[in-house]
Amino acid sequence: MSAVTGIAILANEKFFDDENFVHNFSYSDLDNRIPLGGRTKIITVELVKTEPVAGKPVEEMTNAELWAVFFQYLTDPEKRDKIIEIINQEEGIAMAVDTLINITKDDVEFARMTTLIKSELDWQSGIVDAERKGRNEEKLENAKKMKTMGFLSEQIQAVTGLSRETIAQL
Repeated sequence: MSAVTGIAILANEKFFDDENFVHNFSYSDLDNRIPLGGRTKIITVELVKTEPVAGKPVEEMTNAELWAVFFQYLTDPEKRDKIIEIINQEEGIAMAVDTLINITKDDVEFARMTTLIKSELDWQSGIVDAERKGRNEEKLENAKKMKTMGFLSEQIQAVTGLSRETIAQL
């Protein structure tokens, strides 16, 4: 696989204690010392650190700086002239603006409902997981009690459904 996968994390808080607002990370298997050869990357963009960059002339900004300033100050009325200048400078950003303008209320509502449904499913999944852990803990407690009462491992296994190995470790 030769394709590079990029993951961008736009952050409004500091992750790293330096002045750089962009950090690039590549994955590797540390246990076996095998790099992925740049096939997968995480790129963090700490928008909170873009204030010094926003003061630069648009012509002197790198592509990453243009995008970071655009995202950080898009809705800031005081930076409106700078944002318009960036839109006029960078075609990709201009295309993004066109896309944002053409997002319908139905698109926004669909995204909102999708997020709500995902949150509900995540919550329900958490409940199911907690219930499963609780039942397992109860089985372990019952097995411990049965073991102290002198029940045979086969009897404990039949009642609790736990494996012989698990019962032996109690």
